[in-house]
Amino acid sequence: MSDSRKAELERKKAKLQAIREEKERRKREKEAKDAEDVSSRSIKTEKDLRAETEEMLADLGILPHGELLSSLPSTNSDLSITTTDSFFQSSSISSTKFLPKKRVTSLSVVNVQQTNIPPKEQVTYNKQTQTASTANEREAQPLDYYVLVYDDIAGDDDETSLPTLNTSPPTLSSKMTGMPHVEMVKPALTNVEVAGIKLEEKQPEPLELSEEEKHRIVVSPNFQRFFERSSRVIERALYEDCNIFIDYGGVDGEEKEGDDKSGIKLSLNRYFYDEHWSKNRTVTCFDWSTLYPELLVASYDHSEDSPHDPEGVALVWNTKFKKTTPEYIFHCQSPIMSTTFAKFHPSLIIGGTYSGQIVLWDNRSNKRTPIQRSPLSSNAHTHPIYCVTVVGTQNAHNIVSISTDGKLCTWSLDMLSQPQDTMELQHKQAKAVAVTSMTFPSGDVNNFVVGSEEGMVYAACRHGSKAGVTDFFEGHQGPITSVDTHCAHGQFNFSHLFLTSSFDWTVKLWSLKESKPLYSFEDYGDYVYDVRWSPTHPALFATVDGSGRLDIWNLNNDTEAPTASVCIKGNPALNRVSWSQSGHQVIAGDNMGKIWVYDVGEQLANPKIDDWSKLVHTIQEIGRASCRERV
Repeated sequence: MSDSRKAELERKKAKLQAIREEKERRKREKEAKDAEDVSSRSIKTEKDLRAETEEMLADLGILPHGELLSSLPSTNSDLSITTTDSFFQSSSISSTKFLPKKRVTSLSVVNVQQTNIPPKEQVTYNKQTQTASTANEREAQPLDYYVLVYDDIAGDDDETSLPTLNTSPPTLSSKMTGMPHVEMVKPALTNVEVAGIKLEEKQPEPLELSEEEKHRIVVSPNFQRFFERSSRVIERALYEDCNIFIDYGGVDGEEKEGDDKSGIKLSLNRYFYDEHWSKNRTVTCFDWSTLYPELLVASYDHSEDSPHDPEGVALVWNTKFKKTTPEYIFHCQSPIMSTTFAKFHPSLIIGGTYSGQIVLWDNRSNKRTPIQRSPLSSNAHTHPIYCVTVVGTQNAHNIVSISTDGKLCTWSLDMLSQPQDTMELQHKQAKAVAVTSMTFPSGDVNNFVVGSEEGMVYAACRHGSKAGVTDFFEGHQGPITSVDTHCAHGQFNFSHLFLTSSFDWTVKLWSLKESKPLYSFEDYGDYVYDVRWSPTHPALFATVDGSGRLDIWNLNNDTEAPTASVCIKGNPALNRVSWSQSGHQVIAGDNMGKIWVYDVGEQLANPKIDDWSKLVHTIQEIGRASCRERV
């Protein structure tokens, strides 16, 4: 089809070239003919003028030029008349000899001014106007092109279509000729379009597959990857809910009753729940992706209602899109007690299990089961792992895990067959520390703090001459459920501050510089399962308890009661709490498998300029009050 199109274009180009040459030939012939007509008209005009002049002279009684010369004497025959003035003078003299004197005619000599008048300009018009004349130029045009042509008048040349002065104006006939009209021309097609047309024309009939062939395609790895990726994209699009009628002019900007997101309240945004994978499973741990801040991984304990399902489940949720299903689903045969994203490998997820194994998942793989796992041996963990984290830098980082028997292991992501280093945490070289929680101060990879089942808090280090437990903090009357060090960065360094929660219904504020708690928050009526500092506000932290209450505390405002509080519907026990990296959302997980996402009001989440100095003053006041109580 492309060759025929090119041949047609070549024929049109040749035809146009022939028309142009014919017009040029006619134009040259016309110019030559006009030149001859002008010269003949000039000669005829000169003769007519001479005859008219002689007739006028004869009326005045003056002989014509020929007769006058014949009547002159022979002696005067050699005279040369060079100018018109001398001719008139001689004529006037001789006329007096032959004509009767009826009247006196006075003649005078005048100067005749000669004027050259150019011939009338011949205006010609081209009857055809069109756009790109070459195939390349036409293909460069994105739209259709048109050709403007004139109807030819039979028997007329190109230039004779205009009326002359000697002819009468043309009359309008029933069918006008010589008028332009537009003809639509099919546009040139690109190679891709031509190939598409050919493909449509030669499209074979669909091949009917057998059931065995269909099944083979469905279970193929390529189809599985395509289907999983496409289904996630479609789910995101279907669940996206945006207000297209929003008025940015402020007409609809009045706050509705109960909407206090810009204030200091908590408002429910959504919750994550999967009927199959998270139903009746206790949420055991949270972690956020450092590369994709919207991704949240949550680990779950076993479900007594689903004995045939895997005991441990890790789900990756997306807080950016309104889809109700997890992005990724991972599981293993032991309950997952802790989980974290591999900080410098965003596609890897690490889990610590109840059986004492470290497991590793990869979201680039189609497998939902771990791609690596540590062995169950005396060289590694043999007790539940409630704490696992990644410490170090991009070029030198390790997995640090600790189990309830006080054994701390350091792992490499490349090899989980055995730990690189191990250490037994013991207090006074006598009793192993039953660790339930662990945290590293901001920017520190060596020193860390752990909470234990006996209610003690221990400070320890991984390397050096004092490796192991270096200090202890006593104050709680029950097992410690969580410990968290201050992580907000600002004008002052508060990394020595840390919070603990316990089964004794309290939350305590500590300093690594003091062996006793700085303050005890006792506004609770149930077990406090978790506590977390805000990543952006220096004085803000969140707690959850067994009665389904989520509290937000601001040390600069009040230390006796939380600044904002909300009770989850149904009062499930809240086991875990976490802040988003922006500090504008707080996440709480319960014992029924639901994850509740709350928006924190801007006035509460965003720190003010003086909040850092206010916290310094608050800590000093709390310290002085604590000293007075001890005295």
